This record gives sequence, C-alpha cells and structure tokens, in this order.
Amino acid sequence: MKPDILLVGNLINEEGKLIKNGYVWIKNDKIHYVGTPTPFSPDEDVIRYTMPQDCIIIPGMIDIHIHGAAGADCMDGTEEALEIVAKHLPAEGTTSFLATTMTEETSVIHNALNVAANFIKKSRSPAAEMLGIHLEGPFISPKRAGAQPTSFIQEPDVHLFTKFQESAEDQIKLVTLAPEMDGGLELTKYLSSQDVIASIGHSDSSFVEVKGGIEAGISHVTHLFNGMRGIHHRDPGVAGAALLQQELMVEMIADGVHASPEMILLAYHSTGAERTVLITDSMRAKGLGEGSYTLGGQQVTVTGNEARLIDGTLAGSILPMNVAVKNMMDYTQCSWSDIVKMTSENAAKELRIFERKGSLSVGKDADITVLTEDSDVLMTFCRGELVYHRKGERV
Repeated sequence: MKPDILLVGNLINEEGKLIKNGYVWIKNDKIHYVGTPTPFSPDEDVIRYTMPQDCIIIPGMIDIHIHGAAGADCMDGTEEALEIVAKHLPAEGTTSFLATTMTEETSVIHNALNVAANFIKKSRSPAAEMLGIHLEGPFISPKRAGAQPTSFIQEPDVHLFTKFQESAEDQIKLVTLAPEMDGGLELTKYLSSQDVIASIGHSDSSFVEVKGGIEAGISHVTHLFNGMRGIHHRDPGVAGAALLQQELMVEMIADGVHASPEMILLAYHSTGAERTVLITDSMRAKGLGEGSYTLGGQQVTVTGNEARLIDGTLAGSILPMNVAVKNMMDYTQCSWSDIVKMTSENAAKELRIFERKGSLSVGKDADITVLTEDSDVLMTFCRGELVYHRKGERV
C-alpha cells in the first residue's frame, strides 16, 4: 500500500476554477480530495508537499503529437526508445502522450506500431503514460509533405489502415490524412465509424474540400498553418477552415517558429481555448541542444530553437510543453483555466478518457503538474508517483 500524499498549494486549478490555499489528496494513484479545508490534521501520517507561493497545481499535460525526445524517436522501433521518451516528458510537465509515427516504408510503420502496442501493455517504472498512437502519414499530400519523406506517401486506403490497426492492436487513436486524396473521404468515414480521430493535415484541400471532409468525419486539424494550404482571399484553404469551422479541434505549436506569435494570437481569436490543443510535435533532438540529428532517415540540423532539414524545411520542433504554455500565455494573455483546457482537458475529451484524465477531479488518475508563474516545472506526478522534482527545490 502506497502512503497517501497531500499537496498544499497557494493556487489549484480544479475543473475551471481556481482554489486558493487548497489541498490535493492523492490516495492509491487517484485523486481523493481537492479543495479546502485540509482533510488531515497536522500529526496524521501522510507525505506533505507544500508548494511555494508562486506555484499553481494543474492537471498533468497531454501531448497528442510528439515524435521523440532525449535522443529517441517513436519510429526507432524499440521499446527502449519509447521508454526514453516516456521518462523524459515529466520534466516538462507532460504526464501522458500519443506516440506519433511518420511517413516511412510500410514495413517500418508496421514494426513501430507493433512495438508501441507491446509497450503500452507492459507495466514499468513511473513515467508519462502512452495513451495510444497518432498515425501521421503515409496518407498525406505530396504537395504538403513538409518533412515527411515523399517517396513513402500512399493514397488513403481503408484496407491498409486496418492492417496498421492490427499491428497496433487497436491502439491508433488519431490519424493525420489528406481527405482530398483518392480514397481520403472513404478512409475518413471509416475512421469516424471506428471512433478514431480523423485529422486533416499535410493537406492541399480547398475550403470546399475541407467542408466535404468534415461531413465525412474530419474533426481535428494537425499543426495549424504547417503542412497545409494557407489562407488566400479567394480560398480560405485548410488554415481558414480551421479558424472558421466550429466542428474542428485545432493543434498549435506555440514555439514562435512554426507560426509567429501574431499568427497564434490571430488564430486564438477564432478558436479560443475551447478548440485549441497545444502540442509539441517534437523530435529526438528535444532536450539535447544544437547539433545534427535524424528524422525519418533525413538529416536535421538544430540551431537555436529550430530544427530543419538540409533544404530549410522545418522538421518538427524541440519545444517542451511547459515552454509552449509560457509562450501561449505571453502571445494571447490567456488564463490558467484556458491553459488547462488547451494542454489537458480538450485532449482528454477528444480521446474519450475524460473520466480518468484531463482535470483535477476526485476519482481521476493522479496526473498532476506543478508550475511556477513563469511556467517552469517544479514537480510532476504520474498516476500518484512523484516522477519529476526540480533539483535544488524544497517543498
């Protein structure tokens, strides 16, 4: 039996409201109590962590679009690589994620999916929880490939997807595709019928084609502004549809590189916190600094906060989630309640796991992140285990 844990915080965000001078009681990996007054007397046997005054306690963050970190990539095809990613993420406040694939040879994708499925089934040391798989490619447009290798792009195909899902043991939860491609609408309809999120991305769809995709089941947009037809005054394209169509949840990479702060603000005026999902789209170089790395067999050079192919194409990011939070607050002046929606609640609802993740509510997994007012990570709990604690801090 694990000892109970009591978090004492100046500010706690619980179901959209701020609790001042409150408490979070963790019992057996679950949230047992949130609020005031304290559920314990001072002499009761419980592990107490009293947070500094400048900290806020929020639900653990969920990254539904991440390729890698700390030298590992989800396409490496090894459980060791996935474990490296899972153990790295709590340092940026992320407590669960979707392992994201990319366009590659079919056999390589099958292997990555199978390894990820096996990884999910096994119990292991506390780390960020893999909630499933985001299949990004190969069903995309060669016109909007970005850093996805064009030689491996395939037309959307229901039969091939079912084979992918067999390899993944039904763990594919989200698929990025270009619905304007031959077979795109058929695959979209199939995904929708299987409760798999169909996301438009790496797509050259016109605005009219996007609306057709929405009718078929598209409900999500992969990394807004990147890998898609942009806004034109005679055709709003994919980007314009993302802003206008209320049916769509919209991913944003808030690093100031994939989209300028001004464009993030402009988009946020349309999507608000209710339709925005912050992601990192990070690759293996995250956390390692400048240098040369690989993505899908391609050389990537990291300089400053940018990762690019030899031809200058952006190749994912090196963005930590807590930095995305800081940037988003700086760019839009959004509230902490808005941040919780964009980093946890919206993703949990899309993935249909809001009954156990996405908010600090009694009975849910004790996935908890403690941030300073500058969005530095002080502590991260994954299912009740203290997995990350910033060095030099006393709590």
